[in-house]
Amino acid sequence: MKLNKQIILALLVMIAASAIYRVLPGRPVGFAPQIAIALFGGSLFAKQKQYAFLLPLVSMFISDLLYQVLFMNHMTTIQGFYEGQYINYILIAGTTVFGFGLQSNHLSKYITNFLAAPTVYFLVSNFIVWASGGGYHHAYTLTGCMQTMIDGLPFYPNSVAGTLVFGAVLFGAFRLMVPKFKAI
Repeated sequence: MKLNKQIILALLVMIAASAIYRVLPGRPVGFAPQIAIALFGGSLFAKQKQYAFLLPLVSMFISDLLYQVLFMNHMTTIQGFYEGQYINYILIAGTTVFGFGLQSNHLSKYITNFLAAPTVYFLVSNFIVWASGGGYHHAYTLTGCMQTMIDGLPFYPNSVAGTLVFGAVLFGAFRLMVPKFKAI
């Protein structure tokens, strides 16, 4: 099945809405749709994997661009573009892999991957922060690594919740709109 105009329009709206949502003030830290979009992209484009990685990356880039414009106009303290940001792009793209096996209707696969993707993102991103001397510059010891993980804990539950909520919306709405869709 090829992507028709309705599906393409729906994907564009999804990317725009998720990018705008990510820059909303007062949003709980870590509660964002990008990991869910990565899973959705992996599921949708399981056979044409190069497109699967585009959905979350485009969404991230647009929201980072919006952040940068807001930052430059002194409307937020969050920079859109900063040194080392490419690592977040790599990690978000990496979570797409968890979506490649989500073409079945087995709820257990969805729950497992919806929990695994943000967990792996959390562990790897915080390990990289620790290993690169970022964050609070904890010592290069097991204790320092664990403290960096603890420092990141406020983001983790919201990341899991965001993935579950946005994933349910994305996958649920798409399955209702296109019930016989096969991965492309």
